[in-house]
Amino acid sequence: MTLCGPKASGVVGLLFLHLCYPWDTGCVALSPSSGPLPRPLRLQGPGAATGFLRRLKRSWVWNQFFVLEEYTGNDPLYVGKLHSDVDKGDGNVKYVLSGEGATSIFIIDESTGDIHATKRLDREEQAYYTLRAQALDRETNRPVEPESEFIVKVQDINDNEPKFLDGPYTASVPEMSPLGTSVIQVVATDADDPTYGNSARVVYSILQGQPYFSVEPKTGVIRTALPNMDRETRDEYVLVIQAKDMVGQMGGLSGTTSVTIMLTDVNDNPPRFSHKFYQYTVPESLHVESVVAKIKAVDADLGPNAEMDFRIVDGDGLGTFRISTDQGTQEGVITLQKPLNFEERAIYSLRIEATNRNIDPQFLTLGPFSDTTMVKVAVEDVDEPPVFALHLSEMTVSEAAAVGTIIGTVTAHDPDSANSAIRYSIDRNTDLERYFNIDATTGTISTAKLLDREVNAIHNISIFAMENDPSQIGKGIALVTVTDVNDNAPVFAIEYETFLCESARPGQVIQTVSAVDKDEPLHGHHFFFDLTAQAVDNHNFTLRDNKDNTASILTKRGGFRRQEQSLYRLPILIVDSGSPSLSSTNTLSIRVCRCDPDGVAQSCSAEAYMLPAGLSTGALLAILACIFTLLGKVHTSSLDYQYRSSSP
Repeated sequence: MTLCGPKASGVVGLLFLHLCYPWDTGCVALSPSSGPLPRPLRLQGPGAATGFLRRLKRSWVWNQFFVLEEYTGNDPLYVGKLHSDVDKGDGNVKYVLSGEGATSIFIIDESTGDIHATKRLDREEQAYYTLRAQALDRETNRPVEPESEFIVKVQDINDNEPKFLDGPYTASVPEMSPLGTSVIQVVATDADDPTYGNSARVVYSILQGQPYFSVEPKTGVIRTALPNMDRETRDEYVLVIQAKDMVGQMGGLSGTTSVTIMLTDVNDNPPRFSHKFYQYTVPESLHVESVVAKIKAVDADLGPNAEMDFRIVDGDGLGTFRISTDQGTQEGVITLQKPLNFEERAIYSLRIEATNRNIDPQFLTLGPFSDTTMVKVAVEDVDEPPVFALHLSEMTVSEAAAVGTIIGTVTAHDPDSANSAIRYSIDRNTDLERYFNIDATTGTISTAKLLDREVNAIHNISIFAMENDPSQIGKGIALVTVTDVNDNAPVFAIEYETFLCESARPGQVIQTVSAVDKDEPLHGHHFFFDLTAQAVDNHNFTLRDNKDNTASILTKRGGFRRQEQSLYRLPILIVDSGSPSLSSTNTLSIRVCRCDPDGVAQSCSAEAYMLPAGLSTGALLAILACIFTLLGKVHTSSLDYQYRSSSP
């Protein structure tokens, strides 16, 4: 079979398709007499290329037709012609076309074998079509030749303009960048066939943005075209970049995109004060740590590049004022560090410097990144309250002082130039019991009542000092310490409860006592313990002074019985070391108890005894009479036992 078609010049020519094997040094044209091999297929047409068969995985691949895309004529586009050597022109052979686009795009004249394209083709949608050709006997509808496969390739024309798929672009570059600094690369794509002609070969050019920026024609890299562009002068540039195919030649298609370039900030500007001299006025009553003034230096840079530090570099107010940076506003905040006094100094001078915090060494040649200014602070006179010579006056007075005793004097003065007279008074909220008086003219403080150190050892009194204007009141403090005198006798430290076991042995310690004294002698307490005179000679208990402000109570005998006496009262004399010394008698109660083997009291009350069974009343009276007779005959020294109910 032969595929035929007119040449581009319109002259019809026959092209014989040859079959070649890879190892052949030449090709042999096929003919009907060539035995069992397929008959040769002849291709004729404007896009018919001489084709060769090559063996690939046991299949035969035919060369293709070429058809231009985007045909705009009204008639179907002639593609080529199929022709079989069997066809004698008598109409017995018909041609059939199948495969991609058969009947829908490509049609064939079954009698002549002419192939036409009925639709407009677009290479960017489909670049080629695979078709199969068949020559059939018209009467039997049987193939007169084996089916042949061929390709119709859509040939590209320049019908697509370059497009910037990622545009529009945004980029940034530091200000003051050197000439030729790379900023960004733009890329345009062209849907045309990059393997055929120059339809997809793109070059770049800049339509807007000169003379500040340039673009490399082949790569699309945008670079700075001027050195030292200043953000503070202009911070934004909008470029228009064109991409044109056909290597930029006339007739090529083009597309554009915009590129917005922002100049980012660098520290190339120093801070600058708006004025070289500032003056502020503050009252002398301004509190320490208060804000005196805020000054600002202007820096054309942004963010960290505009951050600055302030300091006082000179002047007579170095210790009185301090300056710091407000991190939010970048202002210099001047604050007061010491109280002001118009009468001592009415004006201060400060030389203040503002310096960039983040200096870029690259731009040091642009000059010092600092500036200075002078600040004068005028102190304004105000009517001030009286001021005490001592804010806290410490005084002492004996608790034995008589009413009217002078204990000290406070002094205040008017700090203003008027030097007004001062009157004194006591803030009675701090002296509710009115222990003290003050002389309104002299400030002398005296006692108004008797004092007791043991009730209140320290009096914290507020003293008012007033001028004629009662609104101006000064306040001072008088701290009065009441000193001690020995006016309190020592007593037992606690109320003792002493238990004595019936099984106690002579010389056994049954209690240790201590004492307390409300007084506070300079060298501490020292107490002396002894039995009172009436108890010294008792036969039951004795006392031992331990010389450490304690005393031990010991038994003189054993054999104590609750039935005989359950409670003893022992008077103890305690003497302090004051001058003169004071003493007191304290009674120690001692209760006789029945104890367990470990000496723990079990029962301390006297037990009643039952009468033996069978005793009559007369017998009981006789026993009692004998007892009284015996008691009457006891030696007079035994009379001490009669004292037991009230003393040892």
